[in-house]
Amino acid sequence: MSLEETKQLLRTYRITPNKLSGQNFMVEPSLYDKLCTYATLDSSDVVLDAGAGFGFLSLFLADKCKAVIAVEKDPQVAKALREQVKGAGNVIVIEGDVLKAALPEFNKVTAIPPYYLSSHLITWLVKGRIDCAVMILQKEFASRLTAAVASEDYGWLTVLTYLHVEVELLDAVPKEMFYPQPEVDSVIVRIKPWVKSSFKVKDELFFKQMVKWLFTQRNKKVGKALAPFIKSTLKVSKQDAEKLALSLPFHDRRARELSPNDFGVLANAISS
Repeated sequence: MSLEETKQLLRTYRITPNKLSGQNFMVEPSLYDKLCTYATLDSSDVVLDAGAGFGFLSLFLADKCKAVIAVEKDPQVAKALREQVKGAGNVIVIEGDVLKAALPEFNKVTAIPPYYLSSHLITWLVKGRIDCAVMILQKEFASRLTAAVASEDYGWLTVLTYLHVEVELLDAVPKEMFYPQPEVDSVIVRIKPWVKSSFKVKDELFFKQMVKWLFTQRNKKVGKALAPFIKSTLKVSKQDAEKLALSLPFHDRRARELSPNDFGVLANAISS
């Protein structure tokens, strides 16, 4: 898919790329082979291409695997997508929001999703049972997935992702490889479920709520930050909540200093 082909399709279908929707089209086809290699695709795989655009990646994937589910939200782009892939019998085009659409089963994800979708897509994917996901994501966002404890990028997304999957940052993808050019560079990211779970939590919803709460007060001591959360969540008195909060592991450390495993220990201590 060259820059000229992209521009021609935009003209043909009278599409003006929507900046708010993150419509930046990949114009460097050499990356497709890298994505497939990192995802170790074979003829038994059913692959999700989220934010399929004009379908150039979908067509490339179609030659490598059993079937491709190409999902595109923009109606005009989806129209062009259908036309582009009509010769490929194993590409299923679905027009709609990938997070809400009824999708056939798939075991891998290989995609270049729009930036606005990244956070929701990751939290949606880690709940599912997939063999792996290889995607091109905004570099700054990807850094949050693998951030070191206590670093500026370390946050709830780092912790919640780590519970389910391991994340690898692979090749850099300069912004010049897109049209129109985004303001930031990207990176190829591979996400795979842990072979052995990194840690376990008794109540995943409670864990998620607690982690998000603590990162709204990342510089506070854990005991002080958790007291209002415990009072509200466990429906106990202020006094009992403060007493419990100060009896917890890590109560005298700051939220940003806790490792993902520490958050697990903390949530399990409250849950029990």
